[in-house]
Amino acid sequence: MALDSAAQRHQALIGAGALVLGALMAWGATGISSEAGYAGVGPNVVPWFVAVVLVVCGAMLVWHALAGGWRDMEEPSGAAQGDWRALAWVVGGLAANALLLERAGFIIACTACFMLAVRGLRASEGKPHGGARGLAIDAVTGMLIAAPAYWLFTKLLGISLPGLTSTGWL
Repeated sequence: MALDSAAQRHQALIGAGALVLGALMAWGATGISSEAGYAGVGPNVVPWFVAVVLVVCGAMLVWHALAGGWRDMEEPSGAAQGDWRALAWVVGGLAANALLLERAGFIIACTACFMLAVRGLRASEGKPHGGARGLAIDAVTGMLIAAPAYWLFTKLLGISLPGLTSTGWL
């Protein structure tokens, strides 16, 4: 299916946006110390990795857009128009993360963010939120994502993140 030039231009702009984000991330990574931490890996490794991936993905998106548009795309799921209530759940998750980070620690703040954002994303597709069982599953899933991320940054990379206790494990 051939796309019109406006659709190709919009797709190329999305790829260009990814390129710009990658370049900004690389610029920000230059200001992070490369001094090796616990496992010989410095705290700037993850930002550099993300920057490179963003640049590669952005370049591929631009190339595909200019070579005929993104192909084999499925029809988008969800509502035809924006769902403001679903967006409010996602924004609430981000706000909860910002408000809880210093008070409750990284793991709890990120778990709350995950739980609220997932509820909003489900709502945007018209899916049920899952009730108390779904909330418990989302809490466990959020912790299973946040805890290893916290330990990776604090124990492996030596980056200080707010914790719930002074032990460094929560």
